[in-house]
Amino acid sequence: MNVLLEQYREEMKQELEDILAYWMKFTIDTKNGGFIGRIDHDNNIDAVAPKGSVLNSRILWTFSAAYHLTKRAFQYLADYFIDKEFGGVYWTVNHKGEPLDTKKQIYALSFAVYGLSEFYQATKNEKALGFADHIYGDIVRYSYDEKNGGYIEALTRDWKEINDLRLSAKDANEKKSMNTHLHVLEAFVNFYRVSPGEPLRAQLQELIRLFADRIISKETNHLVLFFDDEWNQRSNLVSYGHDIEASWLIQEAVEIIEDRSVKIKDRLLALVKAAGEGLDQDGGLWYEHDPVENQLIKQKHSWPQAEAMIGFFNAWQNTGDEKYLRQSLKSWEFVKKHMHDKNCGEWYWGVNEDYSPMRKEDKVGIWKCPYHNSRACIEIINRINSLID
Repeated sequence: MNVLLEQYREEMKQELEDILAYWMKFTIDTKNGGFIGRIDHDNNIDAVAPKGSVLNSRILWTFSAAYHLTKRAFQYLADYFIDKEFGGVYWTVNHKGEPLDTKKQIYALSFAVYGLSEFYQATKNEKALGFADHIYGDIVRYSYDEKNGGYIEALTRDWKEINDLRLSAKDANEKKSMNTHLHVLEAFVNFYRVSPGEPLRAQLQELIRLFADRIISKETNHLVLFFDDEWNQRSNLVSYGHDIEASWLIQEAVEIIEDRSVKIKDRLLALVKAAGEGLDQDGGLWYEHDPVENQLIKQKHSWPQAEAMIGFFNAWQNTGDEKYLRQSLKSWEFVKKHMHDKNCGEWYWGVNEDYSPMRKEDKVGIWKCPYHNSRACIEIINRINSLID
């Protein structure tokens, strides 16, 4: 077993180096600062593409977590994305760093807290910690639903109600989503690592309970994706990648605050099994399923494969059942075979049913970043280190 784990760890170390090398070589914007906003499937640079706060925050997290200390992502976030007048961060700026879409999408604020907290852990930069604290405060102050609990999706630049709450064009225009709550949870966990306190601990406890009571379906054990402000379900779509991602992120939250009051371990294993319904025989994880139409979206995007590597490894650690370790390894084998762009570097956005790359999608963009795949490497390396060193 140790030999198998050592090989997995060594491959993750090399993969992490390759991912970071790509982003350092191709994505730095030497003319306008920060990082290129978009690079297409074939590595063609769009020099005037908008730049997203989520992409910049995820780059900040990635390089901080990998202990490659970079001031570029932090400085660009601080100089251009943070709204000096109203607080929070802009959704996008243009290629010159001028505000473009100024709405306050709580998902984006969460990733800013996530990245800034990681940067502080790596550098002990007090300015980064201060920014994280302010943005965390903005999330709680403006987005928290005092009546029903949870967090509203989006607001205007000056924190007023907004008509279009959607994170992307494919999403439902609803007040609350699983996706935003998952990444608020993730951000608050990372912030708790550097700035623990009872109010933040209480907010994490509530988020854990929201997942246990509202977001993880008691009927299907899948995550419910969208809700109105009173937590009435507004979607039946299944996202297998989010299922497996949430299974380990929620556990991480429970462990960091040492919350034994919520009995959620069995629910999280059920979530792993529900995610497993999306596995293909080749080891890949399908993207989404619509149970109402009984329609499987027959694409395999890259980020769910990365989350499967972590989530199934975590399930093996929890249960000792080697089928989960085998699946983690099988997910990695699928990545090596089908997700690696052997000509241009990095991972494809995803592949179609016939394994052809999804060429119309970005290699780098507002949604395509080094966060999921580098995090998979880092998590697997650290977990194996804890087991055999």
